[in-house]
Amino acid sequence: MKPVPHATSLRRAPVQRRSAERLTRILDACADLLDEVGYDDLSTRAVALRAGVPIGSVYRFFGNKRQMADALAQRNLERFTERVTERLKKSTEGGWRTAMDAVLDEYLAMKRTAPGFSLVDFGNQIPVGSRHAEPNHRVADRLTDLLSGYLEREPDDDLRRTFLIAVETADTLVHLAFRVAPDGDEKIIEEAREMLRAYLARVLD
Repeated sequence: MKPVPHATSLRRAPVQRRSAERLTRILDACADLLDEVGYDDLSTRAVALRAGVPIGSVYRFFGNKRQMADALAQRNLERFTERVTERLKKSTEGGWRTAMDAVLDEYLAMKRTAPGFSLVDFGNQIPVGSRHAEPNHRVADRLTDLLSGYLEREPDDDLRRTFLIAVETADTLVHLAFRVAPDGDEKIIEEAREMLRAYLARVLD
């Protein structure tokens, strides 16, 4: 079983294995229902029914569906980080180009296959959490921590700003690609990749 992130939106963090497994079922049910009915028609009662848990179990962890969606977004970020880390471990090449391809490709893979990701991803499309906890800042911070050692760069404000600009650019263009085509318009995705390469080459080379 994958570890459940300690989401800030949780009322209570699971301590026992059984409780952690129940939280995983709740978040899985939330993700599936987001794909089926959308955020507006999502309800805590429907999530409890799909997860096979009492409604009280949902409220033990979350006060409302907004907190639940935010926890799902945080879990998505944890899983995304794991996927990028594993891919880079298997890579025989180094450098920022390899890292950029890993980050973009794994994001696209989750966009296409992860339940609920098209609506929530890392919190971008549903206004979840604090107004000041902007999801792209969260992603840029995570990438700075994850990739600074791999790139042999100091995780300073300059690198953080570089990743934030790259994340904002990729986010906008990938969302455009998926508005144009259900699985992401390949030509737009390749244009996004070329723009990122040009920007990062100027800053990181």
